[in-house]
Amino acid sequence: MSKILIIEDEETIRRVLVSILSEENESYQVDIAEDGVVGLEKIKNNDYDLILCDIKMPRMDGVELLEAVKKIDSEIPIVMISGHGDMETAINTMRLGAFDYISKPPDLNRLLNTVRNALDKKKLVVENKILKKKVSKKYEIIGNSEAIERVKLMIEKVARTDARVLITGPNGTGKELVAHQLHDKSDRSAAPMIEVNCAAIPSELIESELFGHVKGAFTSAVKDRLGKFEVANKGTIFLDEIGDMSLSAQAKVLRALQEGIINRVGADNDIKIDVRVIAATNKDLKTEIAEGRFREDLYHRLAVILISVPSLNDRREDIPALIEHFATKIAAEQGNAVKHFTQDAVNLLKEYDWTGNIRELRNVVERLIILGGNEISENDVKAFASK
Repeated sequence: MSKILIIEDEETIRRVLVSILSEENESYQVDIAEDGVVGLEKIKNNDYDLILCDIKMPRMDGVELLEAVKKIDSEIPIVMISGHGDMETAINTMRLGAFDYISKPPDLNRLLNTVRNALDKKKLVVENKILKKKVSKKYEIIGNSEAIERVKLMIEKVARTDARVLITGPNGTGKELVAHQLHDKSDRSAAPMIEVNCAAIPSELIESELFGHVKGAFTSAVKDRLGKFEVANKGTIFLDEIGDMSLSAQAKVLRALQEGIINRVGADNDIKIDVRVIAATNKDLKTEIAEGRFREDLYHRLAVILISVPSLNDRREDIPALIEHFATKIAAEQGNAVKHFTQDAVNLLKEYDWTGNIRELRNVVERLIILGGNEISENDVKAFASK
């Protein structure tokens, strides 16, 4: 059911609008207010999906109400109702955030189309919020150990900036979770975050993957293709395992960071980009620099902020929470009830040497859920979680 508020000081217009909307869709719940002051009070105390608001009203006009509502909830679509003498003002309200305007007397088709479009937009906003919550839940960082709390604090400090971040740590520690958290909490979160696994792309293709190519640039280039940097424009690019990138690709990435410019393979023209770069590696890049495999100037460009993700062995106190998290997640994926791990089972898992870190723990939890009893015991761990 969609809740619509009509704010209009002319009773005749109010009745016409209520009649039109009620006949159009029985699921519309229509509320009314005779001026802006009453309307604003109702908005503060109710959740409306759409507001239709007159411009000229006593006590508080439509422009004042529009500005007040945008401070309360910037996502409520507001359609302004204008008389013939108010058209210029109505157009100006669009700059202030109004969804649209309709003129008096209201044209039936114009009104209904505007209402439908506004409600569709509100629905889309709500769905996007739900989806974003699901996505952010997927990349939640589990644990409250001192080591992981330092990482969370660093994310909070850095996320809202455009500073480049280099995330270090062994394989399986969750470096990609840190990258996603940095993006999700940033002002770029509405734009895409594009992930590139530099270790998974052959060295001869990495430049094309990152910067794109034009038709005919090489044998298999049968059409123009956008690179990851262009796709990530206004958003974030996550260069995972950057220590495996070729030196020639490193040189081009360095130019992109220095000048904000890229070139597609086979093209001469410059393309301006606005991308935040987050990189990650499990390698010691200073050793790689000393041995000539990584550019020192690129390292300093990337490592404006360094975030070191601890190994699971360095945050053993988080293992119980991680076990519970994975057990719940796996049960949901398999459509089964959540299996409980006894305290003895958890204590034994806390003693293991987790060389594969969180990724290994997740696999072990899944194996125990599949092979163990209805309650995962210490004996199950000894039998099925052998190291």
